[in-house]
Amino acid sequence: MNYLALGLFCLWVLTEVLSAQGIVTPAAKVAEVGVSENFAERLVEAALYRTTQKVRYDPAYVVLDYPGGDVPAETGVCTDVVIRSYRALGIDLQPLVHEDMKDSFSAYPKLWGLKRPDKNIDHRRVPNLETFFKRHGGKVKEGEGTNLPGDLITWDLNGNGLWHIGIVVGPDTFVHNIGAGPVLETGLRQWKVVGHYRYHPDA
Repeated sequence: MNYLALGLFCLWVLTEVLSAQGIVTPAAKVAEVGVSENFAERLVEAALYRTTQKVRYDPAYVVLDYPGGDVPAETGVCTDVVIRSYRALGIDLQPLVHEDMKDSFSAYPKLWGLKRPDKNIDHRRVPNLETFFKRHGGKVKEGEGTNLPGDLITWDLNGNGLWHIGIVVGPDTFVHNIGAGPVLETGLRQWKVVGHYRYHPDA
């Protein structure tokens, strides 16, 4: 069995186990709020696959190819879980965020002293992703429903601007990288939630 086949087999097993435990929300629940079942399910599968990969947490600035640039596969941070999951669905957040920042730089946070967009890091910063999702209709307004599989949640970990992001995969369950690589965890409210997004561009 080659590595690709083994990886797909492991993903299938993980998905079956989570389904049996009720972690994957039934399609009917997704459909009732108008979310694309297909896109949400595929994003959940992509996020769960990230948990099968060994990744060392490394926030270092890296010069990337463009488009399609990525840090080494064995490294990454919380945003790289999101970036890689969307790329598995053919959506590259690197040029999407960078080009949007080029067009509307003033709409994005000025938290790092940047005077212009930077294709190497724009998409790897949580506040930039939040701004991009909001600008492109992905923000879920408060009180507009529960967290659904495929949604994105952002947190302020310390109440002082330590941003974090994860992908919801089931009831109170999400995939994120907070330092030990991509992992599956429960407890969406263990930190201060500051954003809720549902970005399904091809749905």
